[in-house]
Amino acid sequence: MRDLFDVPPELEREVAPAALPVWSVTELAAKVKARVEAGFGSVVVQGEVSGGKLHSSGHFYFDIKDEGAVINCVAWRSTVSRWAKVPANGTLVVVKGKLTTYAQRSSYQILADSMEPAGLGALMQQLEELKQRLLAEGLFDPSEKRAIPVLPKRIGIITSPTGAVIADMLHRIADRCPREVLLSPVAVQGAGAAEQVAAAIEGFNALPEAKRPDVLIVARGGGSFEDLMPFNAEVVVRAVAGSAIPVVSGVGHEPDVTLCDFAADVRAPTPSAAAEMVVPVREDLLYGLTLTQRRLRQNVVGQIGELRQRLAYMQRLLPDPRRQVVQAGQRLGELDERLRKLVPQRVNLARERLEAMARVLAAHGPDVPLARGYVYLTREGQPLRSATAEAGAMTIHFKDGQREGTLV
Repeated sequence: MRDLFDVPPELEREVAPAALPVWSVTELAAKVKARVEAGFGSVVVQGEVSGGKLHSSGHFYFDIKDEGAVINCVAWRSTVSRWAKVPANGTLVVVKGKLTTYAQRSSYQILADSMEPAGLGALMQQLEELKQRLLAEGLFDPSEKRAIPVLPKRIGIITSPTGAVIADMLHRIADRCPREVLLSPVAVQGAGAAEQVAAAIEGFNALPEAKRPDVLIVARGGGSFEDLMPFNAEVVVRAVAGSAIPVVSGVGHEPDVTLCDFAADVRAPTPSAAAEMVVPVREDLLYGLTLTQRRLRQNVVGQIGELRQRLAYMQRLLPDPRRQVVQAGQRLGELDERLRKLVPQRVNLARERLEAMARVLAAHGPDVPLARGYVYLTREGQPLRSATAEAGAMTIHFKDGQREGTLV
């Protein structure tokens, strides 16, 4: 019996020269993958998102289709994290990525590097260029951000005067901690909206200090990319960055992001969240004050108790002042008695020394030798001590008197 894969003898000569190499399935899939990636590389495709699914891992699996074909796509988590939001099914987008194959399903797919709404690519590119230019100027510098006051006296709100946004913000402020609110009504989309918002910010800053708000909120509800464009305008960004009053940006809803968010001192995910950020809950403040008062009282009571203990300890260490006075009086009496005894002793001793010195002086005085027959000579009250003294008058002193003479 002939095997089904055996070549018939009559065809063996024809088949042998044209024999093809035998590959495994994996080898062939790898060659197809290499040919596809080398032949196409990066591609940019426009189509409609279909079958989108955000996996728990963070990867986004979807198809991009038009009326004639469907291509599988995948965006890894690192790519999805850069997107403002995941596109909904039916959204017309422009996908840029790498064309490759998926061997396990014998299919090809695009590994998406970026995705933009179709028709907005040029606008988004301009917006990115503006962002980089303003970033280079330092308008988004985190070190320049200011803290908003803990309990503002007056709040300035810049938003549309109608609609649910302002009503909800006023309701949140009134519920949490009623404050004075100044509303500057502006258009929040369409032509002229950006200029109105910038003028409102500058107007609040131009108010006298007594009437100026302590914090500003720039707000509008969610909307499409085009609806939020006024808050990407350079005039608004510069007004926010240049405001002397701290600014909270509450534009759109997560994950909407505008350049106004980067320039503001604080970004809130929604207008309602912005209102909650600028005012604390009154009950929380009162509770915090109560706790602080309790801690202060405990600290004061504790310090007073400690001081009392130290005072009692020092009192135990200090001697009795009355005893000190008595002891000092006793020492003073003893000193007085000693002094009374010592003074006469010192006087008698001094008298005896003086009498002794007088006796010595009397025994060695100049008149003592005169009694033995000696004399001494003086001139003008000074004794003559040498025979070479000059000739002249002199006084001769005897035991019983003086005679004047002349030295020749």
